[in-house]
Amino acid sequence: MRTVRVAIYTRVSTEDQAKEGFSLEAQRERLEAYCLARDWSVAARYIDEGHSGRNIRRPAYQKMMAERDQWDALLVIKMDRIHRNSRNFMEMMENLQEWGKDFVSASESLDTSTAMGRFVMDIIQRIAQLESEQIGERVKMGMTQKARVGPGILGFHPPLGYCITEGRLRKADHDPLVAVETFNEAQERLRSRALLSTAHAPPILLEA
Repeated sequence: MRTVRVAIYTRVSTEDQAKEGFSLEAQRERLEAYCLARDWSVAARYIDEGHSGRNIRRPAYQKMMAERDQWDALLVIKMDRIHRNSRNFMEMMENLQEWGKDFVSASESLDTSTAMGRFVMDIIQRIAQLESEQIGERVKMGMTQKARVGPGILGFHPPLGYCITEGRLRKADHDPLVAVETFNEAQERLRSRALLSTAHAPPILLEA
């Protein structure tokens, strides 16, 4: 029987220490004891001290994901140690599934290496999908309503140099903010110095 190689991840932020008294050492000891009880091998330990769980800009977290070939399962004391953002958590779970890795939360009995753990994770993913689709429906409904009442087209303001007249986009009658000649001259100077990303493309010439 192959021994499961485990990546132990511990994290604590200044906020956690002040409010909940989390200790990196206490997390590590409990997770190592968990591995010992299940006869798992600790492949690596990743520690993020003073980093928030609301984003993935954490050095140890990034290193752990880059070294995923060295471990089979990711072990944390609680799910909020790895992520405090549900979207980031679901993206991580999708990546772990694609890579053939398991996720284990020692305190919450969530273990995707078991049938029950995979069942619970499937429910969590379906709830997240439902929430995403409901948000999309609400956004579509809001944009439709905004398009009806205006101002602008589809609820947005008209582009520079145009105006909305009787519900249609029309060229504005007022003088442009920049003279056509000035625009064309400035564009030619930038193109000659290769300062525009479109320097090798045909120029955009405005007509007065």
